[in-house]
Formats: sequence, C-alpha cells, structure tokens
Amino acid sequence: MRSRYRIVDSEGIYFLTCTVVEWLPAFINKPDRDVLLDSLAYCRRDKGLKLYAYVIMENHFHLVAEAPDLSGVMQSFKRHTAGERIRAEEANRHEWILNQFAYCRKKYNHESKHQVWQEGSHPQLITGDEMLRQKIAYIHNNPVRRGWVEAPEHWLYSSARNFVPGERPLMEVDAIPGWS
Repeated sequence: MRSRYRIVDSEGIYFLTCTVVEWLPAFINKPDRDVLLDSLAYCRRDKGLKLYAYVIMENHFHLVAEAPDLSGVMQSFKRHTAGERIRAEEANRHEWILNQFAYCRKKYNHESKHQVWQEGSHPQLITGDEMLRQKIAYIHNNPVRRGWVEAPEHWLYSSARNFVPGERPLMEVDAIPGWS
C-alpha cells in the first residue's frame, strides 16, 4: 500500500473518505445521518478529533480532520457507526440491506456477520493551504455535483454552512490553524 493512502504521521491534517460497502445507500434518512453526526461530535469531545470540514452523503462521507491517533479514532468511529446501523436495520426489519451487509462481509471477518464500511479511509495528508482549500471545496461541492442542491450551504449535512456568515450549521467544526 502506498504511504499516501495511510496515516503515517501522528500530526497533520488529512482528507479522509469512508465509503459504505458496494456504495449501498445506508445513510439516506435523518436518523441514519444523525448517527454519523453524533459520533463525530463524540470523537471531537472525547477522542481528540479536530474536525475542519465534512460532508455526509447517502453512501459515503468525507472529512478534513486530524487527531493524535487518527487511525484509532477512525477505526473506533466506523466500528461504532456500523454497529448502530446494523441495530437500526435489524429493529426496522430491513432484510434487504442486512443481506447486502452480510454478503459484503469479508470472509476473514470473524467478529461480525455484517460489514457496513469498506476497509480503510483513503487518507491523504494535506500538504499546504492550496490543497486544503481544494479538498474543502471538493467536500462542500459534493451534493452540488450530484444535483441535490444549488449551493453547498444548502446541503444540511455538511460543514459548508460553517463557512458562510449568518448560516446555522448542524454541528460546529474546529477553526483551521493559521486561517482567519
């Protein structure tokens, strides 16, 4: 595996992408997306995650973030959110998606009978202000490119609102070091 897709430093800001197995639409409803928001808030509060930008889509999410143990934070986050999704699908008796999560489980995964997330988080170390701006713009424009909204700040499950004065974001993000 190339080092550009691994978290190699304990310090540094990374662009991360986490994708649901087979791009299944696991986060289409408000309660499903709120699980991700609540888990991000927990990681910010209790695990040292600094979250600078995010977007939550129906089958993946992007972050610009850092933490002293970013790999550990992301593993914990994905484990928790996967468990929450499985419990919700079981409670709602959504057999079709549970069957998909079971089918997509890696053969060597003996801890669970389902797999929600693809392995890894495709981390890319941010190497300067230009790259940071590009990644944040990419994140915020994700729902616009999909044709879901006209402007990035119209997508509720994104930090784009945090960057527009007067907008009311769902969740606070951390100030980017060195930015005003």
